[in-house]
Amino acid sequence: MIEINERTFIPESEINFTFSRSSGPGGQNVNKVNTRATLLFDARNSPSLSEEQKELVLDRLKGRINREGILRVISHRYRTQGENRDAAMTRFAELLHYALERRTVRRETKVPFITRQKRLEEKKRRSEVKRDRGKAGDFEE
Repeated sequence: MIEINERTFIPESEINFTFSRSSGPGGQNVNKVNTRATLLFDARNSPSLSEEQKELVLDRLKGRINREGILRVISHRYRTQGENRDAAMTRFAELLHYALERRTVRRETKVPFITRQKRLEEKKRRSEVKRDRGKAGDFEE
């Protein structure tokens, strides 16, 4: 079981992995060993998530989810398949935790009267300073 938050757990049976060759530098190892791990999770049809949670995940992670509702997490940072698999699972848990966290709604507030007055006074003071600097031909020789 993968713990997402204190109330949500995803069984590992709902997660599928595919492994492929990683790109980039790495010598002979990268050319012959399938070390890149791709985690696949069917967010739309998961029995572990409620309908509300599914909507949150599909909305907040829409850039990582395809049309079928499959969430995809890729890891190819490490040289071994096991480390990349663990890194993908850790990233998966972080993404779901982010998607399912409750966000407080910001209440819009008015700017206080005194603050507006202070801003206007400062603007007047700055304009006077600039006005008093004078023009280029105002000095006597």
